[in-house]
Amino acid sequence: MHSPGSKSPASPTPNVLAGQPEAEGLSAISAQQCKSGLAAWLGWLFDGLDMHLYTLVATPFVMQLLHAQSSSDLDVRKYSGIIQAAFLVGWALGGGFFGRVGDLMGRTRTLNLTILTYALFTGLSFFSQTWWQLCIFRFLAALGIGGEWAVGASMLSETWPKRWRPWMAAVLQTGVNIGVLLATGVVSGVAWIGQSAGAEHTERFVFLAGILPALLTLWIRKQVPETAEWRKARMESVGRQPGVADLFRGSVRSITLRTLLTCAVTLTAHWAFLFWYLFHLRDLPEVRSWGAAEKSFLASKAMFVVMGFSIFGNFLAAFMARFIGYPRAIAILCAAYFGIMFTAYSVPRPLDQLWFFLAAIGSCQGIFALFTMYLPPLFPTLLRTTGAGFCYNIGRIAAAAGTVVFGVLPLMTGKTAISDYRSALYYASFLFIPACLIALTMPELKDEPGKPA
Repeated sequence: MHSPGSKSPASPTPNVLAGQPEAEGLSAISAQQCKSGLAAWLGWLFDGLDMHLYTLVATPFVMQLLHAQSSSDLDVRKYSGIIQAAFLVGWALGGGFFGRVGDLMGRTRTLNLTILTYALFTGLSFFSQTWWQLCIFRFLAALGIGGEWAVGASMLSETWPKRWRPWMAAVLQTGVNIGVLLATGVVSGVAWIGQSAGAEHTERFVFLAGILPALLTLWIRKQVPETAEWRKARMESVGRQPGVADLFRGSVRSITLRTLLTCAVTLTAHWAFLFWYLFHLRDLPEVRSWGAAEKSFLASKAMFVVMGFSIFGNFLAAFMARFIGYPRAIAILCAAYFGIMFTAYSVPRPLDQLWFFLAAIGSCQGIFALFTMYLPPLFPTLLRTTGAGFCYNIGRIAAAAGTVVFGVLPLMTGKTAISDYRSALYYASFLFIPACLIALTMPELKDEPGKPA
């Protein structure tokens, strides 16, 4: 048995096909690897769909629930932020809870549970009549979304060749990006249908699309086998599984603390951008007089630009990690994210100037693809899922607090205009500076091709 502190944090990940050479090309990939990869990718795609349906309709839907007359209403901003914060807390708790369930029940069954959870409660958001009902449904949906991240990442790390980690991370994150693009299509389609029919307040109908992922579980149950590595680990670790406390003992403690800090500050700044930039666009002087449908189309277009360039950013990040290593790639992307976001929101800008910055910010978001494959191997084998899930998801709790804090920060600093969303984005950008510095202290994975043994 390996004790938590007895093994190098950068120890190699056992391959599911132990004793056999790793696949060098796609033709050597087994049917099990293809099915597990497709299941994880589709799970992340529907993650992206369900997580961003609310982001795209937050302003008009919360206005409807509060019976508010303007998007500049103080309560609209406050309760929209609270709902998003509850979602991020649910995401964090779901990652920890379902991560543990995944260790006990297996990856495949837990993947089904997570998808059913977020599909059910996203669909139930349609029936919300008050802001707190929507808050509860978003929190419960997030439990499944957070859990799917941990389970999907573990499934791929246990079945696919380790030399492909950077590209696997890029492809997996692309599933999220395409899911977000699907969400923009759903929102635009609902807005167009509502406008054509002369109907108002159609925002709640977008949540019905969130039920679709439940159909995926029918295929997973029949076609995706449990990973051999989990079965083996389950048999060998009976009565010897280390706990969460072991993350803070021995040589693992330093890895845990640095990983925790890196995830916390990057996710806080990132989610502050993802949530408040759409509010900022909707409240630009030249946009305020637009109708609800026109604003929805604008939000969808902006999300399409950010996510479209995020797909490019995933592969850019993978390329960087492959040749300069994960820590330096993460640090460079943090520095770039700061510089672009700081410049974009340091002064008021008209809508036509913001499109370039949105594309550039999207290109920096490949940093979060790298976390998927970088974090698990930092921890000893029997603490791998626990460590990665704990550090990444505690970071989401910090992001939840940040979503609210950066939303009200302009008011706290004496800026009484509720429309000053630009300041929230400006202040949030500075968090990427410490993230960059901490990332430079992180260890490299020594089992990566081309890296020192």
